[in-house]
Amino acid sequence: MSAHPTGGVDIAAWASRFDLLSDPHRLEILLVLHRTPGIIVGDLATEVGRTETAVSQALRVLRHQGWVTSTRQGRSVSYRLEDETVHQLLHWIGAGHHH
Repeated sequence: MSAHPTGGVDIAAWASRFDLLSDPHRLEILLVLHRTPGIIVGDLATEVGRTETAVSQALRVLRHQGWVTSTRQGRSVSYRLEDETVHQLLHWIGAGHHH
């Protein structure tokens, strides 16, 4: 038996990660969350220059994926990044690998 060409990599999981990261707005939101854990939606919207509604929709997708968790703080909700793999990817992206 020859070795599996993908070496046991979960292709589907990675494809869905990259699918989520391929959206510029989601990627921008994730990078802000990466830099500013516990940011509230209003601040996040300001930071990425989008409406709270647009940001909330993106966050809903990311929460559903289990990448992001939310905590209610009074009348606002704060968000943080939970997924360790995504955290590493964003660190790598955010570290600015300019050649």
